[in-house]
Amino acid sequence: MKLFQLLASLLCAFAGAASAQSYPVKPIVMIVPFAPGGGVDTMARLIAQPLSQRLGQPIVIDNRGGAGGNIGTEAAARARPDGYTIVMGSVSPNAVNTHLYSRLGFDPIKDFEPIVYVSTVPNILVVATNSPIKTAKDLVDAARAAPGKYTYGSAGVGSSQHLAAAILGTVTGTNMMHVPYKGAGIAQQDLLAGHISFMIDTTGPIAFVQSGRMRALAVASRTRSPALPNVPTFEEAGIPGVYSSAWYGLMAPAGTPREIVSRLNTEANAVLRDPEMKKRLAALGADMGGGSPEEFGKFVASEVARYADVVKASGAKLD
Repeated sequence: MKLFQLLASLLCAFAGAASAQSYPVKPIVMIVPFAPGGGVDTMARLIAQPLSQRLGQPIVIDNRGGAGGNIGTEAAARARPDGYTIVMGSVSPNAVNTHLYSRLGFDPIKDFEPIVYVSTVPNILVVATNSPIKTAKDLVDAARAAPGKYTYGSAGVGSSQHLAAAILGTVTGTNMMHVPYKGAGIAQQDLLAGHISFMIDTTGPIAFVQSGRMRALAVASRTRSPALPNVPTFEEAGIPGVYSSAWYGLMAPAGTPREIVSRLNTEANAVLRDPEMKKRLAALGADMGGGSPEEFGKFVASEVARYADVVKASGAKLD
């Protein structure tokens, strides 16, 4: 009996190794739990193309926005754990939302195998170029004078954009109205059209700022963004205490074979070490990621714990 069990274990190990060596043999789907155009979508598309080249198979982006990233993230959690469905995880669905929603439909830690931490990007306060608001202080003064008049868009309840603006409201004692969207890209278009007053977002506004269609007023980090070196931090703008960033990382459904997770981690790290990728991430003001699945898993767990206090302090409501 013991011999039979040993042989069975060896056969399983051999099958897993053989599967990993041949993986992938067909296209991989990367779920993005937000609509196109936002930071999560930008980061997913940035890494998908060079990663697909290294893996020798296409990576198909599948945008599934809604419920602050919960819909797409739940779909990823329920996918077959065979390495052919992965997800671009981010701070909202994989750390924040567990403190905002009474029922998520997934566990941000137990239902995923961490693959690799990709990057962190600070949030940036932006308005449309034709806005009368010229500085971050202008916005705060105007909001104090007209409570509830000024509106901000986000990728949904619990998104990094929502929390950053909620923190701004808490720190300054202002009442500004939240308008949630299915993705930051949609909110950006409404900002440009004048339907909302401002946004605090990550990578999405940078191209609009550089093209002159948006005006950046402040960066929600302790130091200035290398992508927008002339834009002050909130502290430099006279509004201390507003710190907010978004992180991104690849994940797979729980139960995905370890050998496949290791292969994805190895290739993703190679992509992140490439000088061209480093240059492209720097242009977005992103801090470079990388590392092992275990390191990323510990980071996610620490973020889930940390955001319990952040959400409470922000005044964000449980949905």
